[in-house]
Amino acid sequence: MDDQVPEVPLVFVTNNYLEKKASVVRDKNILWEAYGSADILREDQVKLMKAIDNKPLKVVNEVVNKNGEGYALLFLELLEKVARLDTVQYVSLLTDDILTVNDNNARYFHATSKKNPSLPFGPFLRLLEHDDEFLTLEASKVLTILACSVPSPAAVNLQPLFKWITGKLTSSNHDIVDIAIQELESLLRVSEYRLSIWNTPNAIKELVRRLYINKTSSTPQIQYQIIFCLWLLTFDKTIAASINEKFDVIPLLVEIAKSAIKEKVIRVAIATLRNLVEIAPSQNLAAMFVAKLLPFSENLSTRKWSDPDIIEDIDFIKNRLQEDFQSLTTFEQYVSEVETGKLEWSPPHRSDVFWKENAYKLEEHNHQLLRALARLLSTSTNPLALAVAASDIGYYVKYSTKSGKNFLQEVGAKQRIMELMTHDDQEVRYQALLAVQKYMHQAW
Repeated sequence: MDDQVPEVPLVFVTNNYLEKKASVVRDKNILWEAYGSADILREDQVKLMKAIDNKPLKVVNEVVNKNGEGYALLFLELLEKVARLDTVQYVSLLTDDILTVNDNNARYFHATSKKNPSLPFGPFLRLLEHDDEFLTLEASKVLTILACSVPSPAAVNLQPLFKWITGKLTSSNHDIVDIAIQELESLLRVSEYRLSIWNTPNAIKELVRRLYINKTSSTPQIQYQIIFCLWLLTFDKTIAASINEKFDVIPLLVEIAKSAIKEKVIRVAIATLRNLVEIAPSQNLAAMFVAKLLPFSENLSTRKWSDPDIIEDIDFIKNRLQEDFQSLTTFEQYVSEVETGKLEWSPPHRSDVFWKENAYKLEEHNHQLLRALARLLSTSTNPLALAVAASDIGYYVKYSTKSGKNFLQEVGAKQRIMELMTHDDQEVRYQALLAVQKYMHQAW
């Protein structure tokens, strides 16, 4: 499946918090002659800086285009030579301006790698460790632009940038988080970076955590940006196959799409779910059935939409799920619930006929389903899941073999059921009591 990422500017990172800080830096007066007197800059380099100092961006762009690589080398050299904060801030901001005003200007900076392999990334990677907030934000933005324009993305080590962005996702400053997410949106457009970001410790965990925090319809823009990142990630088959297992994103995306007011939020959530079902169906279909994506997609298909892409994605999901749902047996539907941990009172759980016919199947594959139920009883904090799991254990005991009952005792399920008889939730207590009664009736 080819990426179908819409055409937009190379990198688009904009934030009022950063702009206010930048306006303060722009007003500073840098004495370039002093750097000439101190032999940090040559006379011709002083002239180059004065030719663009405090000039309108259009003028700066015209001047730089006459000597692009010369200016790129000069900026990078200044960042390596100069320690004075106001100058480093100013040069970083100038670099940002030049890269932002015209996407083609990035080529001047990439050309410097021929003279020094650490350029153009090295100076800005070092600035990520600086104590000054503005400098680190500017460095991350410049690095993002350079990363998205480099001719050979696979040859660049951007782990320091990915780690920096991950750290900023935990910030209590919403503007910092916004900048970090915008940079991720840009970086993930480059397919070569997706697995590296996926493998960055806590990167996706923090991204999904931010989505949980912002899952109400009152924050549509941040919802859209985060889900857009997930959409880009799921073009990678490895990621599409494991993202739901690791981060439980399918029920979250369905929940957000159900409550969203903005069409663009629904559109990107549905597009992400389509990727998951199209690229890695065997790993994601069960969770989609449990999250009731099929009836939701059927409902969505009856609505009016302004974007034809969302109609195509809805129909694809609906048709694929209808196809698979028709071939699913009742037991397979039950397995989907247990494997995803999303238990609810669907018909099999209270059917004597179901348990009489299928209890023995829970012992197959080295007691795989029994282990999953026992694990749910021990780890789940959801009263509904605990109540249903306790009920299932009770029904299983009623129709199981002696070895199956012994296995449950070995893995601690019997003890856990007895503990649940004192649970805070009334339904959990009641189902645990019924299960214990079944144990006793079966002379266990």
